[in-house]
Amino acid sequence: MTAPRQPVDFTDVQGLVRFGHSHLPSSVFHLLWVKDASAARAWLGSAPVTSAVSEGGRPEQVLQVAFSAAGLLALGLEEGTVGGFSAAFTAGMAGDSNRSRRLGDTGPNDPGQWRWGGVEAGVPHVLLMLYATQARIVSWQEDLFNASFAQAFEHRFALPGGLGDGREHFGFMDGISQPALDWQGESPPGGHWRDAYTHRLAAGDILLGYVNEYGLYTDRPLLDPARQPAAAVLPPAAEQPQFRDLGRNGSYLVLRQLRQDVPAFWQCLDRAAGGDPARREQLAQAMVGRKRDGEPLLQAADRNAFTYDSDPAGQCCPLGAHVRRANPRTGDFPPGTSGPFKRLLRTLGLGSPSGRDDLIASTRFHRLLRRGRVYGDTIDLARALLETPGDADGDDERGLLFVCLGADIARQFEFVQNAWLNSAKFAALRDESDPLLGNRQPLPGALHSDQFSLPRAGAPAQRIAGLPQFVQVRGGEYFFLPGLRALKFIAGSER
Repeated sequence: MTAPRQPVDFTDVQGLVRFGHSHLPSSVFHLLWVKDASAARAWLGSAPVTSAVSEGGRPEQVLQVAFSAAGLLALGLEEGTVGGFSAAFTAGMAGDSNRSRRLGDTGPNDPGQWRWGGVEAGVPHVLLMLYATQARIVSWQEDLFNASFAQAFEHRFALPGGLGDGREHFGFMDGISQPALDWQGESPPGGHWRDAYTHRLAAGDILLGYVNEYGLYTDRPLLDPARQPAAAVLPPAAEQPQFRDLGRNGSYLVLRQLRQDVPAFWQCLDRAAGGDPARREQLAQAMVGRKRDGEPLLQAADRNAFTYDSDPAGQCCPLGAHVRRANPRTGDFPPGTSGPFKRLLRTLGLGSPSGRDDLIASTRFHRLLRRGRVYGDTIDLARALLETPGDADGDDERGLLFVCLGADIARQFEFVQNAWLNSAKFAALRDESDPLLGNRQPLPGALHSDQFSLPRAGAPAQRIAGLPQFVQVRGGEYFFLPGLRALKFIAGSER
């Protein structure tokens, strides 16, 4: 049975989901701990949180609010209610050693060394995300952080960020590939196959309370208004309207602070290229999987309208390139599959020209909506080749405030991080993880992960060995970005 058409109610969605606020160049992410639960709920109840409604023009300043599982408990939600969220969310990003291993948070990335979140620094309760023009951002914060705010919260960390020029600190255009959400519920996602890759994605893969790409509803807290009268403010659950839906129009938000060692990146490639600037640039493009301006390494009509079907061996874009790992652009079946007989052969692992097609899952079940910002001062290539790797630290460091949204942390963010980025066996590769994000730690079975291969036609692949770690995790946590009615419930009186 096909689920009924469900247009998204933008009046109940925080604006970050729909827009990303790219018209506002400055941002600060504030990490807070609840000091007085009653005062915190009162402040949140009057906070001017921006919705996803587009009428009236683009706002000049934006406030978005999200909560960790610990934060929801600190604000007074019942433990059973919070337990209705996903296991990954309630456990937290650094909740156990197995999760840390899957995420690559070992060695230099170990949560015990994080500045915030993790083992020693503790899990933030509330994430306030402020966006504004550069001229307005300081006064906007002063307006919000009044006496009642100081009574309600302990403020420990502020993470300033910006858009830069649209490039991350290694110098490459970022945020090019994004899913196109089916806001109007026009394409029923369940009970069908998509042979070819598409950017189209069911709203339920980003927003809770809507049907996802499996044609199902992701688990979230459904409350009985007879037992919890305050839940009457929440929307009814689509599949069980007798209950009220705390998750509907909300999303899980993953925040990771990633320090980028720009000198280490360019000096490593310079050594591998023997000091040849042209070859150095080629190696950088191969590791990223795009040119610096965002152009794909394959022949394509534009920067985003392509797949890797014509490059099964990775001779144009290496199989282990960052963008190919993060988004393999695969359909439900390998390329060239049509009809039941060919589908059966491919299901059995037969008839593949490269022998790799069946090793990568269909991309549409693992898409993420990215909303990140860069932080720190940019350095040019000439300076990067001269600076000592690893020197930038504290106020001088630079990197990415990685932010992504999804309805299923385990199936989306954690799958991509574990099965694609960190895997030393992605696409039948060996001894290498993501060339940008890999932590270079030996994986289970003593597999090294510090190499990168560039396939060549009619010759063995060129291998670059001994890659240092270019990116280090400095903090992270899983948050719930609620719908506005859910925020009203969270900010309500004692329950």
